[in-house]
Order: sequence, then C-alpha cells, then structure tokens
Amino acid sequence: MGILDSIFSGIQYLLPQHLLSRVVYYFMRIRFAPVKNLQIWIIGLLVGVNWDEARSADASDYENFNAFFTRELSRGARPIDPDPASFVSPSDGRISQCGRVTTDRILQAKGHSYSLQSLLAHDPAGRELSNGFFHTIYLSPKDYHRVHMPMKGKLLRMIHVPGKLFSVAPYTVRKVPNLFARNERVISIFETTHGPMAVVLVGAMLVSSMETVWAGQITPPRGKRISTGDWSRRDIVLDKGQEMGRFNMGSTVIVLLPPNAVASLAELGPDDSVLMGEKLGRLR
Repeated sequence: MGILDSIFSGIQYLLPQHLLSRVVYYFMRIRFAPVKNLQIWIIGLLVGVNWDEARSADASDYENFNAFFTRELSRGARPIDPDPASFVSPSDGRISQCGRVTTDRILQAKGHSYSLQSLLAHDPAGRELSNGFFHTIYLSPKDYHRVHMPMKGKLLRMIHVPGKLFSVAPYTVRKVPNLFARNERVISIFETTHGPMAVVLVGAMLVSSMETVWAGQITPPRGKRISTGDWSRRDIVLDKGQEMGRFNMGSTVIVLLPPNAVASLAELGPDDSVLMGEKLGRLR
C-alpha cells in the first residue's frame, strides 16, 4: 500500500493538473441529452449515488452532469442538529482529521502537518484561530456536494488562493507534504458570537470549479495572484445549516474555530463518515 501510495502521488507532480481539470470542466457541462444522461447514469452507478435522497431521480431534469453532481436533496434528507449550542458538519464526507490546532500546525495525516497561517494566506483571523479546533472533511464523488454553514455567522472576507490541484484522496494526503496549503482554495472568514470562523473549500485534481452563494463561481477562470474581497459591509448573515457554497466535483472542506469557542467535540475521528448537519461538537 505504501509503495502504491508513493507511485500514485508521485505521478501527480508530472501531470498537467489545471489542464486536466479544465477538460473535466467542459466535459461535465455537455448538454446534449444522450451524452449527459449517459454520464449521469454510468458515473452515478459507479460511485454509488443514493438516488432516493435526490430531489429528482430523473436524469432528464438535469441540464448537464455538473447540475446532477451538485444536485439538491429532497426535503428532510439532511436534518440540521437542533441543539442551539452545537456546530455541525458543513458537508457529507469522511473525517480526514480533527482536533486541536497546535499553535500554527494542523495535522494533515500521520507524520504530516501544515501551517495554519499558510492555509489561510496569512489572514489576520489566523492569530485568533491559533490553538483552536479544526475538522477536515473529505468529499468522495458519491457525496452531496453543497457546503453549508457549521454555525451562524456574518461574512467578513473571502480569499481566493491559486495553487496546485493535487488529488485530496487519502493516499495523496498521506504522501504530499503541506497539501491543503498548496492546493487552490477559497477561504471564507465569518464573524460569529464565539469569535472568527474559517470555512476553507480546497480544490483538487479534476475539481474544476468552486463557488459561493454570495459571489457565484470563483474558479475558473484561474487566477495567478491571491485575491481578497471585503464583504463586511454587505450584511451577509447565514444561519447554521444554510448553504454557503459548492464544489463542482469532489474535494475537501476545512472548518476552523477559535480555542475558547468549543466546549466539547463529538465522538468522531479519522475515517468516520459524517453527513451535512450532523453535530461535530458543542459551543461554550
């Protein structure tokens, strides 16, 4: 397994990551009905999509594969934890790592950590999030791909950081150093009653687009420089469980909270599955 991990991860250094992702971007937006319906049924079958949860199980209701991939779920499919003191999972997926930030270091995988400041592109909120709490959630192709708010917050800033597009599959996470701080990402900083909260959407190989509900599609086009937008005067306040963005293909979400915000974490750990709206912990 270790040798195969190294081979598969090493190959990614040689691949044209952004070109491949751009090809996938257009391929997943084909509207010709026979092609896009075939895409939906074959890929849906291969990855094990649960059609019973989808608002529509009819492939013809989706204009292209990407619309299916970011499909809306039926009402009640993802109940939000009702505890007013809880914070919840922003997405479906599998917990890659979670726990405490050690000063400026976040655990990526056994033997690997990366810098909180680098992940957040040295945003000022990083100082308050040092020694706080984090959850890293990996979304597989079968998962629901809309991202929701872990708790109520007011949007302060959004930062787009261009970068690599390594796969975020477990075998790559175990082998590529500083992966989440190297990949392209969209960072949203929120003001909450418990201090700042960061929600980071991490791009990955073949993840051809990320978007938010307030700004629409962020990438593509691919930027070459870090861009920061001040949204503090727009009065964008989102409740716990409200949609805040989506991946157009699968990737990873990282949630960061300050040290004094969290009273306890749910009994979830690496490799545990989680659903959007499920309790990750309780706030003080």
